[in-house]
Amino acid sequence: MRLHCEVEVVHRRLPALGLRNRGKGVRAVLSLCRATPAGLPPISNFLLCFPLVKQLKENVEQFFTKFVDEGKATVRLKEPPVDLCLSKANSNSLKGFLSAVRLAHRGCNVDTPLSVLTPVKTAEFEKYRTKMVITSKKDYPLSKNFPYSLEHLQTSHCGLVRVDMRMLCLKNLRKLDLSHNHIKKLPATIGDLIHLQELDLKDNHLESFSVALCQSTLQKSLRSLDLSKNKIKALPVQFCQLQQLTDLKIDNNELIRFPCKIGQLTNLRFLSAARNKLPFLPSEFKSLSLEHVDLFGNTFEQPKVLPVIKLQAPLTLLESSARTVLNNRIPYDSRIIPFHLCQDLDTAKTCSCGRFCLNSFIQETRTMNLHSVAHTVVLVDNMGSTEASIIFYFCSLDCYVNFSDVLK
Repeated sequence: MRLHCEVEVVHRRLPALGLRNRGKGVRAVLSLCRATPAGLPPISNFLLCFPLVKQLKENVEQFFTKFVDEGKATVRLKEPPVDLCLSKANSNSLKGFLSAVRLAHRGCNVDTPLSVLTPVKTAEFEKYRTKMVITSKKDYPLSKNFPYSLEHLQTSHCGLVRVDMRMLCLKNLRKLDLSHNHIKKLPATIGDLIHLQELDLKDNHLESFSVALCQSTLQKSLRSLDLSKNKIKALPVQFCQLQQLTDLKIDNNELIRFPCKIGQLTNLRFLSAARNKLPFLPSEFKSLSLEHVDLFGNTFEQPKVLPVIKLQAPLTLLESSARTVLNNRIPYDSRIIPFHLCQDLDTAKTCSCGRFCLNSFIQETRTMNLHSVAHTVVLVDNMGSTEASIIFYFCSLDCYVNFSDVLK
């Protein structure tokens, strides 16, 4: 009986000797079998882990199975005094294996037939690889599938023009690197990779990042996204629903604007958007709390002397209704109201007072020192500036006057 998992062998006496455990598990195969290894007396049940061979009868001190449904457990042996910390196992296989180990510990017969001890073949481990790096077209697998256990897959410089659908069956993927290819469009099914934390798409031919991806399970998992060296002109407003995002790189694109609700990316810490075509930053940019920002080489416009006034008096029914829905956080979607109205609400302006406006507002452009939103700032231009243009919106004349007084 075998269990494929990651195993860390923790020796409990090492701390008393001033030594530390390795602290990292490795991929291994645990075997429970009936065997008589050379040089050892015949015994009924063995637990094998690397070179560790130990009779199980009355030799298990304790089982720790609180996280068994997550594929984790610990078996504490009496002799040698070690803890076998198991992780990344199939939960059902792990439960069956632990059940058999318990029976062996009690000296009972194990219901599952136990095979004779045989060496683990390299091909068997290949099925349980967690990382694969392919950096040339000639090494790209065409005739066989990717190991389903992969957590990190890199396929760079492979000439891919589309995402290989076989990759989208790798449900354990945490990091997917498709950089330096010729991909033009991303399939929405990338959003089905529920554990995906890092997605590297730099140096491709992408022109957009789809709304479907922004509204997928990536909202809960994606933390790092690299879109550098593509042809992206704008990110959809729904992009700001990727609220677990901490690192965003979108250098060397054709970006003309950030999504207006970028302030919703409350976990964003690293932002790099150098060498784009940004004329200004949206007003919600000032709500970010970054550790590093790089906006070098953008075409920031100089603030206009006079504000743009688009106030309406009285407010139209559309404007009044939109403000009521947004200011009172009333939920909406295309099943309740027409799709074009949803789009209007999604792209509504945020006033400096925190309220919203749709088509009735005062617009003013000012400069903002990027140090007010980031600890480390890369210079915006070769003149040593750290200031960028930012657009402010005001839902009423009172808000505009109050904001101007605050600045003075």
